[in-house]
Amino acid sequence: MWQGLLEISEDGVVKLLTDEAEGIGFKLTDAVDVAVDGMIYFTDASYKYSLKDFIWDILEGRPHGRLLSFDPSTQETKVLVRDLYFANGVVVSPDQTFLIFCETFMKRCSKYYIQGERKGSVDKFIDNLPGMPDNILYDGEGHYWIGLATGYNDLWDLALKYPSIRKIMAIMERFIGRPEFEKNGGVLAIDLEGKPIAHYYDPKLSLMSSGIKIDKYLYCGFVVKPYMIRLDLDQHAARTTL
Repeated sequence: MWQGLLEISEDGVVKLLTDEAEGIGFKLTDAVDVAVDGMIYFTDASYKYSLKDFIWDILEGRPHGRLLSFDPSTQETKVLVRDLYFANGVVVSPDQTFLIFCETFMKRCSKYYIQGERKGSVDKFIDNLPGMPDNILYDGEGHYWIGLATGYNDLWDLALKYPSIRKIMAIMERFIGRPEFEKNGGVLAIDLEGKPIAHYYDPKLSLMSSGIKIDKYLYCGFVVKPYMIRLDLDQHAARTTL
C-alpha cells in the first residue's frame, strides 16, 4: 500500500506526514526534497494509479500528477502544480529560488519558482530528453543528474499522440503482455542552466530510477531491481546526445 509522505527518524521510527491534498488521496507518492527553510517539496506521480498499475496511467494519456509542498510548522499540504503527466523527480536549486521537477511521459523537466518576483510560476528547464526522466539529483558540484528509466523510443511518442495506438497497447498489456520497449536506461548530466554535459546508458538496462556522482563514481539505482550499480567515470568517458 502506498502510504504517502513519510518521515523516518534516525532510530527507524516511521511517521506519516500527509496522504492527501485538496481531498484527493495520493496513489503514487514519488520524489521529495527539502529546502533550507525546512519546507518539504514532493510529487505524487498519479492520484489514480498505484505503482503496479503505472502502465495504465500512460495508456490512459491523461495528467494525474501533482507537485506539492508540506510545511512541517503548520502541517499544511498544498498543491503547487496540477495536471502533470506522471510527476516524478524533484530537486531544490542550489540558490533556493526554484524547484526542478520531472514529467516522465513528456520527457521534460520544468522549473517552479519558490522565491522572487516569479514565485508560483512555471518555466521550461529542459525538454526533448533522450529518455523518460525519473529522479533528478544535485551533486553539489554544479551538475544535476537525471535518471532515465528508458531511452528514446518512437513507440512512446506515437502512443502519446494517438489514442488508437494506446488502445492497441492496452489490449496487448491485458491479454499478451507488455511490449519490450523498455531499454537503454541511463543517466543524463546537465549543468545549472539545463545544458547537457554527459549521457551514460546501457542498451541492456531498463527502469533506471536515479544516478548521482560521488567523487569519481556514478552510482545508479533502479525502480524494481534489488541492487545498485557503480561506474568509474575516470575509466568511462561519455558524450552528450542532445
